[in-house]
Amino acid sequence: MSHLDTAIDELRDLVAFDTTSRNTNLPLIDHVEAKLLALGAVCERIPSADGKKANLHARFGPAVPGGVILSGHTDVVPVDGQPWTSDPWALTDKGDGKLYGRGTCDMKGFSACILALAPKMAAADLKKPVHIALSYDEEVGCLGAPALIDRIMEGPIQPAMVVVGEPTDMKVVTAHKGLFSMVVKVRGREAHSSLVKDGACAVTHAVPLMNFLVEEAAKMEAAAPADSPFNPPYGTLTIGEVKGGTALNILALDCEFGTLMRPCPWDDPHGLAERLREKAAGIEAEMRKAAPEARIEISIRSDVPAFAPEDNGLAERLARQLTGDNSTRVVSYGTEAGQFQKAGLSVVVCGPGSISQAHQPDEFVAIDQLEECCAFLDRMVGALQA
Repeated sequence: MSHLDTAIDELRDLVAFDTTSRNTNLPLIDHVEAKLLALGAVCERIPSADGKKANLHARFGPAVPGGVILSGHTDVVPVDGQPWTSDPWALTDKGDGKLYGRGTCDMKGFSACILALAPKMAAADLKKPVHIALSYDEEVGCLGAPALIDRIMEGPIQPAMVVVGEPTDMKVVTAHKGLFSMVVKVRGREAHSSLVKDGACAVTHAVPLMNFLVEEAAKMEAAAPADSPFNPPYGTLTIGEVKGGTALNILALDCEFGTLMRPCPWDDPHGLAERLREKAAGIEAEMRKAAPEARIEISIRSDVPAFAPEDNGLAERLARQLTGDNSTRVVSYGTEAGQFQKAGLSVVVCGPGSISQAHQPDEFVAIDQLEECCAFLDRMVGALQA
C-alpha cells in the first residue's frame, strides 16, 4: 500500500471526527495517540484547563536535542448553514481528483500524511527526532498551542525547527501577520437624555475610545516600510462589533465593542493595548464625576504573534531543500507559526491544500497535494537519518 493510499485512509478516519472548536477533540486524540503508541512513539497529552480537550505531543527517534516538529491543529470551523453537497463528516471522492469533507484542507490532510509516514518514522534510523504536535482551538484564537509549546520547550529534548502544515499548496511560506483582539466594556449610569449631568452615557464615552483606535490604524498604515511584502503592506486595526444602549432618550448604561488587529512583525499590539488603557483611564475618571460606579474594562481576547521572516532560518532551508521551492512568499492568514517562533524555534509554514478552500462549503484537498506532502515527509525522514 502506498503512502498516498494510507494517507487517504487516515484522512477518512480523521474527517469522521466532528472536531468543530465548540466540541471536544478527545476522541480524535484517542485515535491518533493509539496509532502512534502502537508504533513505539513517546506520547504526552497536555489537557485544557477543563479537561474537555487536549494537545498531543509525540516523538519518534532518539531523545536528543534538535530535529523537527510537525505541527497541526485538530479543530475545524463549523459547517452550520453552509450549502454542502456531501456529508461534511464523511470523506467523499467524486472522481475529480479531490477529496471532500470538513478539515480535509484545514488541516487534517497534513495530519493524515503524518500518520501515513509514521511507520517509516518509527522504523528509520533517525539521528534527530521527529516531533508531532497536534493542538486544539486554533480556529478560535490559537488557544491550545501556548501550553503545548511551553511543555515541549520545558522538556529536556528541545527541537530545532518547526514545519506548520497549514495549507500552502506545498509551497514555502516564511511570514504572515498576527492576530490580536480586544473587548472593551464601558459601564455608565442611566438617566433621562435631557439630564446629562445626572448620569454617564456609556455609548457617548465609548466613542472617543473607538476614535482613538481609528487614529492608531492610520498611524500603522503610515508607518509601514516601503518594502513590506504584505497585502495590504501595513498592519490593520478594525472595530468589528458594537452593542449598547436601550433607547435614544436614555443615557446608555452599557456599551461594548470589539477590535481586531492584524499586526505585521514590526507592529506592537501590546503597546497599543497599553495606550488604549491609558486613554480609557482618563475617560473613566471623567465619567465618575457624575457616576462613581462607572468603569471601563479592557480584555485581550486573542494574542497570536506575527510570523516574521528569518535570516537564513533552519526550517526554511530544510523546507526549500525538500520542496525545491525557492520563491519568497508571505500570506495574509494566520497560523501558530508565530507562537513557535516566539519560543525561539525556527519555523516555516508548508502544507497540502489551498487556503482558498479552507472554511468553505464542500471543502476539499486535491489528491495530488496529499501525494506531494507524503513525498515531502518521506524526504524529510531521509534527511534526519543523515
